[in-house]
Amino acid sequence: MAKSNHYYIRKSHRYLGVLLGIQFLCWTIGGLYFSWTNMHEIHGDSQRRQPPLFSASIQLVSPTSALDSIKKMHKLDSLVSIQLIDILGKPFYQIRCMEVMGSNAPPSSKSMLMNHLADASTGVLRPPLNKLESINVAKRYFNGLPQVKNVEFITNTHGHHEYRDNPLPAYAITFQDPASTTVYVASELGTVQKFRNNGWRVFDFLWMLHTMDYKGRDYLSNMLLRTFSIVGLITILSGFALFFVSSKWFRK
Repeated sequence: MAKSNHYYIRKSHRYLGVLLGIQFLCWTIGGLYFSWTNMHEIHGDSQRRQPPLFSASIQLVSPTSALDSIKKMHKLDSLVSIQLIDILGKPFYQIRCMEVMGSNAPPSSKSMLMNHLADASTGVLRPPLNKLESINVAKRYFNGLPQVKNVEFITNTHGHHEYRDNPLPAYAITFQDPASTTVYVASELGTVQKFRNNGWRVFDFLWMLHTMDYKGRDYLSNMLLRTFSIVGLITILSGFALFFVSSKWFRK
């Protein structure tokens, strides 16, 4: 006896539902978490403290003085940015520039982004932040007086690291607070880059499940997500088809 269309639609809908059910559950849980949490807390805005602004009467030298010092040691190709920043209460120029590499460098890397710090009062260059300075910078920007739990110097990250795709090298200063907050300070830039806490870590894990990017977590156009989206659409359409072929109107 030949099997009806109703049988095949019901069977395909059932197997598609099993295949996609777990992923749909992950999307739903992630969506609930995203919509019910305070993004300012996730980003650590409530934990971040801004230091006082510099006085308008501050005495500064021209950034050209610092650039002249850099040019004595390196061959500059172009400037990316010059910014006045605060490092432990003192003004510094954060200079980002493209520097020409040596003649032996491959054509694809003839120039490289480099970072320099210069005293904005004298124009004298200074080295990147050391461990103790980075800890003090993290404390200065952290709202509260927690104890330092751990300090790690990071020179590289991977696709699942919570500091991925951010300036390196950096110091990761973890505090003994309820949220296990880690403050990342880029040593060559002299500034705090990211606050990472337990709320953000849960968000990041659910975001990975939401985007289905199990390699780097942030790529929305990956083939796995596209495939599941199409199959999900087919599952929904098969459900509508099952409803109609099961109805008395269709049977008549």
